[in-house]
Amino acid sequence: MDMWGKRGDMVVHDVEPFNAEPPPGALLDRITPVDTFYGRNHGPIPRIDTASWRLRVDGLVDRPLELSLDDLRCRFPQESVVATLQCAGNRRADLMRFRDIPGQQPWGPGATSTARWSGVSLAKVLTEAGLRGEAAHIAFTGADMSQEARPPQPFGASVPVAKATSEEVLLAWAMNDQALPTAHGAPLRVVVPGWIGARSVKWLQRITALARPSDSYFQAGYSVLPPEADPHTAEPGDGIVLGPIALHCAILCPENGARLPTGPTRVTGFALAGEDRTVARVEVSGDGGTTWVRADLDVPESPWTWQHWRADVTLPAGGTELVARAWDSTAAVQPESAATVWNPKGYANTSWARLRVTCPGL
Repeated sequence: MDMWGKRGDMVVHDVEPFNAEPPPGALLDRITPVDTFYGRNHGPIPRIDTASWRLRVDGLVDRPLELSLDDLRCRFPQESVVATLQCAGNRRADLMRFRDIPGQQPWGPGATSTARWSGVSLAKVLTEAGLRGEAAHIAFTGADMSQEARPPQPFGASVPVAKATSEEVLLAWAMNDQALPTAHGAPLRVVVPGWIGARSVKWLQRITALARPSDSYFQAGYSVLPPEADPHTAEPGDGIVLGPIALHCAILCPENGARLPTGPTRVTGFALAGEDRTVARVEVSGDGGTTWVRADLDVPESPWTWQHWRADVTLPAGGTELVARAWDSTAAVQPESAATVWNPKGYANTSWARLRVTCPGL
């Protein structure tokens, strides 16, 4: 099995296309090692010859561009951003425990990771191309072909011009100060901090300025449908198309099902608010939500990253439920139950983080 240079204890949901997440306890570092960073793909990972590769910039621009990697390196200043990427299906397994979601991977809390991305500003490239005033969306097309669409098509997505021209959005060729690995989009990928990972298109081939959102199958496909909707027959306008990451919290340690001693126990995790919001408060319960302890919360590495937290709770003898909930800087709080956010694709699980542990008696 080709693990694409990943650690041996990755939880592999699919071999082809490669979809895998690290065990929760591997995400305690502020910056995620490359071999630990999750992989989410809709088609086989392409291998691209960098020497012959070119990036096309077209659509509603005055000066269409065709750029090699050397052109990007030489014509634009290099910039970096530390940003957390997160799959829209992160913690889908929690939703599936409430009600099944056929045909979807049961992602745990590990479909999220943080890296230092380096490359060039998308805004500067669009300026070079002469972005026209009528352009409202910037579309990205990758080289990875997916059989999910009928007929098959390359993965694609778009973001509004206001986001695309923000200084944090990069065309990245490096990850954690190393050349971008093949599994993460080499030779070039988009990094859209604060937005769902599906908008950070890998193996980038084309950037197109449009008057409307991308017509890619995957643009409208990443949407939260009503609970009663059939995802196989839903129309593009039936769901809420996902963009900025919703407020989210996960417990990393201990793991679900752990056997622990009674008494004081350290609980650790992360929270992420998405877009330009920060996490303001995290609370943790060791008794299923009857009593709460306020967690110590780290300052984010950048405006675009997760925040790790830790709290000490006292565990009773027997089985108990650990629970964590977060508030963001707008005072939004996570909903209590997965039942309130269940949807037929299992996206955007913003409910309280929950797991069961057992404390054998003396």
